[in-house]
Amino acid sequence: MTILVGCSGWSYDDWVGGFYPIELANEKGAWFDYYAQYFRTVEINSTFYRPPGEFQVNAWIKKGKDKKGFEYSLKVPQLVTHKALVEGDKERAISWAISFEKTCVKPLAEAGLLGGALFQLSPYFKNEGSALDDLKGVLDAVSYQEFDYAVEFRHNSWLDDSKKEVDPATLEVLRERNVANVLIDGPGLHLGKGETANHSYLRFHGRNYDIWYRDEKEDDHRLDRYDYLYKKDQLEPWVPQIKEAEQKTMKVRIYFNNHARAKSVRNAFLLMDLLLIEHKEKEIQLQEQFTLGEF
Repeated sequence: MTILVGCSGWSYDDWVGGFYPIELANEKGAWFDYYAQYFRTVEINSTFYRPPGEFQVNAWIKKGKDKKGFEYSLKVPQLVTHKALVEGDKERAISWAISFEKTCVKPLAEAGLLGGALFQLSPYFKNEGSALDDLKGVLDAVSYQEFDYAVEFRHNSWLDDSKKEVDPATLEVLRERNVANVLIDGPGLHLGKGETANHSYLRFHGRNYDIWYRDEKEDDHRLDRYDYLYKKDQLEPWVPQIKEAEQKTMKVRIYFNNHARAKSVRNAFLLMDLLLIEHKEKEIQLQEQFTLGEF
């Protein structure tokens, strides 16, 4: 039983000076090696926006092959979760999911570098009509017996009557396939229970509710959306829940998505401290934005 804590991505310019040393400002190629000195896993978000080609996948393998025990977790492309599934086009969703598994998931697994594969569903993918059957079809098309798949639900229609947990019928679909129900700490949703697999997946998005839910473009990844620093008393309640997940599953993967100005790094270190996980120490200098009134 293992708990892995990491960040959602590592290639952020605004981490220079806070996490990455100033002398690495123009050496982005060195950032991964530096990150891997402190973390044993990372969640790759770029795969969501565009399925990677063979060259990119091989580059990740080359970067990680000498990092003992290191894992990449991957977001399934938005073509599956935010286009085909939302449009009710199950066959196209299946085709794209199979293609992503073949070209990205499987090569990383064969290299011993695969963590989890995440279906982060669109907030516009609602539990109505054939939605659950469409999701089942996609899950049945991928190799959930071989790889650790996880699903993150983002619309309230997937919740039970309490509006605090995913509804039992949906959980059973995941449980039958050993697919993890993603536990969430974020604006609007706070799901802390409902393990459905022999592996767990937890994501911290920050709690900027007012910014997150403005009428703006879906998947807008402006810095402000993720500019949130968790306080110790906000992370402490997760410790017993994570410990419980550790007892029930083989591996718990945890990622901080509040990446603005390396706040995810600072919070990942804090959570590891609370969980008594040994890690290399580093003081994260948070560079706050200035406002006009400060001058």
